[in-house]
Amino acid sequence: MFGLSAGATTAAMMAADPVLGATLGYDERTGFDPVTYRAPTGLAKADPAKDTALGWITANSAALIRLSDRIWELAELSLREWESSLATADLLRQHGFRIQWGVAGLPAAFVATYGSGGPVLGFNAEYDALPGLSQKRNVGRHDPLVYNYDAYGPTVGPGHGDAHNALGAASVAAAIAVSKAIAAHGHRATVKVFGSTGEEQLVGKPYAVKAGVYDGLDAYLDWHPLNATMATWNTTSALISATFTFLGAAGHGGSPLGNKSGLDGALMLATMAEYLREKNVGPAGRFHYAIINGGGAPNVTPDTCSVWFFVREGSPARARALYDKITTAANAAATASQTRLLHKFHTATWNSLGNRAGAELANDNMQHIGPPQFTEADQNLARQLQGALGKPQIGLPTTVVPLSPPPAAFLGGPSTDSADVSWRTPTVFILTAAFPPGVPHHNWAVTAGAGAGIGHAAAVASAKYLAATAIDLITQPDRLAAMKGEFTSRTEGTRWESLIPDGAQPPLYEPPASFLNATGQPWPPPGVTWPVERVVAEEHLGNLGPDLPPVT
Repeated sequence: MFGLSAGATTAAMMAADPVLGATLGYDERTGFDPVTYRAPTGLAKADPAKDTALGWITANSAALIRLSDRIWELAELSLREWESSLATADLLRQHGFRIQWGVAGLPAAFVATYGSGGPVLGFNAEYDALPGLSQKRNVGRHDPLVYNYDAYGPTVGPGHGDAHNALGAASVAAAIAVSKAIAAHGHRATVKVFGSTGEEQLVGKPYAVKAGVYDGLDAYLDWHPLNATMATWNTTSALISATFTFLGAAGHGGSPLGNKSGLDGALMLATMAEYLREKNVGPAGRFHYAIINGGGAPNVTPDTCSVWFFVREGSPARARALYDKITTAANAAATASQTRLLHKFHTATWNSLGNRAGAELANDNMQHIGPPQFTEADQNLARQLQGALGKPQIGLPTTVVPLSPPPAAFLGGPSTDSADVSWRTPTVFILTAAFPPGVPHHNWAVTAGAGAGIGHAAAVASAKYLAATAIDLITQPDRLAAMKGEFTSRTEGTRWESLIPDGAQPPLYEPPASFLNATGQPWPPPGVTWPVERVVAEEHLGNLGPDLPPVT
């Protein structure tokens, strides 16, 4: 399925694409048998420090939920999470964490640190919302909280359709709980929380990893909302993000001769890209796009139009190959539409590297702690949301899914910018039910539950899963050694290199002065060119040949 022959061996996969070999091929290479696999038990140990951490989360769940709800209410878009990042950092500061703002030149990103010495454990916090997914909390039909009337095209405000409000709050609570436990029981460890900006656009971590922000970690603990609760060591898709802007010459739509339409170039690219799908995209390949500025009125030929592409594949090499095909189509579209093409790279990330030892430890803790504690009101909302989307009204899951091996072949799917972190340090990754089965990520129905009891229960449970696993890594050096040994073995022969070109500047927005004052940051950050160069169409109108005398 990855362009190898039907009888290709793991060794052949390793030679053809070492990244796939480290992800898909590693288990087979080490003699792992997925058919007879049963997740080990007894890895998660009872410990007074773990009791302290879990007890702190239970006693302080109201503070966790307040942070989650505050971020949900703010619903700030990627790279503009000014108030959300402040609220997240403020809670950490209240509990003794030291805050470093503006890491890797990203204003809304921070690193919060507690303790010193011992194993260094990182936690991931995200807090960005998605455009067009505003929804009233706890409402089981589509009813946007922010609806912007326009006679020609109404719009809907942003919303947490990926439940990042719960994600960030749970990770923060877990990190604080671990800090309380190590202080109370005299353990030496360093706890870091990485407040990451722009995850939905896959920006924050790839630039931060390239800048060395995540260096020095012994392990990284991450989770994400899903419609089921489980640990995993599966991979994700590598991704490349770029825009293609077509610049032409505006004119009247009723007299279009000689006009050069940027929208024409964008639509031609979109059409050619669709033709690529049949014969030029493998089973794990994905690309999708949005037209950013397609014109303001039918009687004005738009002289500028941009198409924003996400290109995904099973490894960096395969993502590059598909991306090159899109780029070739963009150049052809510019030629055909007589427009000028500006090609802007934004970001890119690898596919994630799993860690079975970490997944097994997390799974054992999750089985002991149990699933999120959803109420009957949560179940009723879940069934309403499922019904509103035409899905079976089965409610929310009430079990932790037993740990199982990844599929033998990767057939594509989502990406995460934590993937680059996973190639730099051993990573634990868990998924927790934060929306009902049948409801997809990035849907208004996720927003409805993320700010209500469903999201609250998921956040509390996830905080406990992460904290318990972190305590085991601190109190059981052999468990951490197992993760690190597997990481070393998996990455042997594979050298991580950022997909971001040297000198690339991340997409940025200028923060409000109040945010800069609150965080003590200068603007622009060191090494950043601001303002960025303007994109303006300066093209000539089209040549129709010699002027002809009027017809009389």
